[in-house]
Amino acid sequence: MQRALELASATTALVSPNPQVGCVLVKDGKVIGEGAHLYDNRDHAEIVALKDAARHGFDPAGAMAYVTLEPCSHHGRTGPCADALIAARVARVVVATVDPNPQVSGQGIARLRSAGVDVTVGVLEQQARDLNDAFCSFILRGTPLVTLKAALSADGCLAPPTSSRAASQPQPYWITGREARTEVQRLRHASDAVLTGIDTVLADDPLLTDRSGLPRRQPLMRVILDTHLRIPAGSQLVRTANRDLLVLCGPTADAAVREALRAKGAEVRNIPERDGRLNLSAVLEALAERKVLSVLLECGSKLNGAFLRENLVDKVILFYAKTALGAHALPFAEGIASPHDLEQKLRRMTQREFGPDICVSGMLRDPWPET
Repeated sequence: MQRALELASATTALVSPNPQVGCVLVKDGKVIGEGAHLYDNRDHAEIVALKDAARHGFDPAGAMAYVTLEPCSHHGRTGPCADALIAARVARVVVATVDPNPQVSGQGIARLRSAGVDVTVGVLEQQARDLNDAFCSFILRGTPLVTLKAALSADGCLAPPTSSRAASQPQPYWITGREARTEVQRLRHASDAVLTGIDTVLADDPLLTDRSGLPRRQPLMRVILDTHLRIPAGSQLVRTANRDLLVLCGPTADAAVREALRAKGAEVRNIPERDGRLNLSAVLEALAERKVLSVLLECGSKLNGAFLRENLVDKVILFYAKTALGAHALPFAEGIASPHDLEQKLRRMTQREFGPDICVSGMLRDPWPET
């Protein structure tokens, strides 16, 4: 199962909006076939593994199949994988976790068992679920998994006071080191979209691209919340727009500016307002319509606070530098006294080091139902 999870993990950014799934076939103590699902190749992991076995001249009859997600029992872009395993006469199927979709959950397992196949469920379950948190959120809630990422000073602040920043300071202002910034690129690579607000755009002129160098099935969607369409035409975001920039604005935003942005390659969409700003629930719904399963928040204090107050954040990833910025620095999230208070609410919390920086991460809302 560990090998099946490795195969599934290698498909990051190559399967959305489908789940990441790996499969290994074992017979007489030997791996006879393995594979993972890739969206563009259509075949599910079980079919890839069966074809791999056939290509090497192995008969899967009597084999054990280790699968990271319950074999499907319905017709979609491909036929049911449970039926394919039954037809291949495998003797046993070991499943890491059931399919989160309540309309199909358990049906693939039931079909296998009714055909006389021995089925074991729950092996390395949490690792398999970790891979597909975003898929689970999309299936059960109809909205993307929201991950809030922030680089913070030792005293939990985002940046020095604006008035203290010299013109010679880099844009954006880097708090954490190279290793942490490399990990942020990996986080972007694992996301369908990255989102920030217009204040961050005006302050830092970010690019917000996936610079991991790893392959993607589709470009990282760059999403900007800009109620009044203040985004500069000369910003890096607009200048590099190529069907990957989505600007969400209010219904009263200037129509001429809207059309000018569209002419430069940006997609612009109106979002309902609430209390003078964009309705964040409507923002997530708009992303879900585009089959965005995961969104990484790289926002300033106001948006961090707004997403947290509205209970729209699923996962939190905080990078802490050793440098303190002092009492007048920009807070992590407006309305939240300290990020350390937020840490007390995290489940499945982990702590890792990236160079001199410490990364604390965990779940605020687990998309998977309790078992």
